Amino acid sequence: MGLADCVSVISLIASTLALENGLLLTPPMGWLAWERFRCNVDCDRDPENCISEQLFMDMADRLVEDGWKELGYVYVNMDDCWMARDRDTQGKLVADPGRFPRGIKALADYIHTRGLKLGIYADLGQRTCAGYPGTTLDKVEQDAATFAEWGVDMLKLDGCHSSLEEQALGYVRMSEALQATGHRIAYSCSWPAYRGGLPPEVDYTLMKKICNMWRNYNDIEDSWGRVVKIVDWYSDNQDVLQPLAGPGHWNDPDMVVIGNFALSIEESKSHMALWAIFAAPILMSNDLRDLSQDSRLILQNKMLIRINQDPLGIQGRRILKDSTMIDVYMRPLAQSAKALVFFSRRVDRPILYTSSLLKLNFASNRAYQTEDVYSGEILRGRKADANFTLLIVPSGVVVWYVIPMV
Repeated sequence: MGLADCVSVISLIASTLALENGLLLTPPMGWLAWERFRCNVDCDRDPENCISEQLFMDMADRLVEDGWKELGYVYVNMDDCWMARDRDTQGKLVADPGRFPRGIKALADYIHTRGLKLGIYADLGQRTCAGYPGTTLDKVEQDAATFAEWGVDMLKLDGCHSSLEEQALGYVRMSEALQATGHRIAYSCSWPAYRGGLPPEVDYTLMKKICNMWRNYNDIEDSWGRVVKIVDWYSDNQDVLQPLAGPGHWNDPDMVVIGNFALSIEESKSHMALWAIFAAPILMSNDLRDLSQDSRLILQNKMLIRINQDPLGIQGRRILKDSTMIDVYMRPLAQSAKALVFFSRRVDRPILYTSSLLKLNFASNRAYQTEDVYSGEILRGRKADANFTLLIVPSGVVVWYVIPMV
């Protein structure tokens, strides 16, 4: 079957599909292994940091015992390299027996006893990005059934080593196969990232019908430069991307890397704030066993989590790109509230930024209460036409939660 034939088949399927699994009505929150631990499978020399059942159990314990779970961080997500090098004699995927001696079902059971959810990784194609067994088209239904049998709660389906035709057929088939299992499995698709992330190469009408969330762009890294590059791409393409987000279907700018090695505290504050504005999944990739108090305070900021998890599910937008190198983002929230982020692109010195709510398109005949999300400072009765001046540090943010006063 050629690509043109695939497109015709998919167009027919799309007319009847609808992803109504009731999952991810707000962006998922939790922990994901990849950016911090990559494909470390050397459990002999590095037992605490290798991809193993113990690593995922450790992170589950930390989510529960360190206050993450009660804030909404409930997913413990595996990525590449969990598998054995070959399928079993029945053609099923199996976990590496040395690193996961009890198997994935036992791990899922442990995660569930802690009140959490387990996410797993597969790759459409002959092999995964790291060279482990892939999910070819003839294995889609079998793998979906296996994940359901294990009690998995989320599947990330990658796309390394797959053709355009395989992607066009396989991502749709996996959505159907997951739903056919009768087990509720959230579906994270990497398909758009392999097609450039934008129409016409990506059919987002179809994506919303088959996936709960999707990677649009390149992988994140533990690098401020890469974080800013992702922010810029989402902002520059917001007219296309912003309307796509909503309950049950989210743009995914990739993991949150706060608490690793490269980001400063101010950069970390910006990273978290912008992901909250973007209505992005908050899937941390760090070591929860060795996290600084500063990083913990940022990631556990209740107001930022409230913004991220707002039930309206409206993705925020960049509303101003100022000549002072300050970008302003706004996200509409429930109960007529709004979140504002004032983000400094300067890396050399602080900026004194002056504006007013009126200049940012707030109603002129209202007074507002503003709460600084990081400092907790609250100002009541702020008039829309009254100027304010903010000190914004290099690569930093000021974040306001704004509500109209009666």
